[in-house]
Amino acid sequence: MATKAERDFVTERAGARCEYCRAPQVITGGTYHIEHIVPSVRGGADDPSNYALCCFTCNGHKAGHITGIDSKTGNEISLFNPRRDRWERHFRFSHESLEIKGVTPKGRATIGRLLMNERKQIEARSLWIELDLFP
Repeated sequence: MATKAERDFVTERAGARCEYCRAPQVITGGTYHIEHIVPSVRGGADDPSNYALCCFTCNGHKAGHITGIDSKTGNEISLFNPRRDRWERHFRFSHESLEIKGVTPKGRATIGRLLMNERKQIEARSLWIELDLFP
């Protein structure tokens, strides 16, 4: 479990946004989870190098998973790792559809596993854009 100092560090490092879907924490009225990128049940360390700031939706869908299915190839692929991977390399935000698009197998597998484009999330993104909080 993360200490207060580790929580503060992870939140600041993430810019107070979910490190997967980029949802802004400020608008939720809650505190995002400190998520294990490699889950503890899979041997992941209790260390800031294995922590990510994660919204409730992404964290709930990620759970103990480390892989997902690439919607284009059907292959099982490692999920996006916020400590190793650059978000811009794997994802693009579509202003037209308000969806996060996967541009690599890892991006597509992560979007599929975390269900990053559910209707509620797309509706929320439209409001965040109106408030100039997203992308």
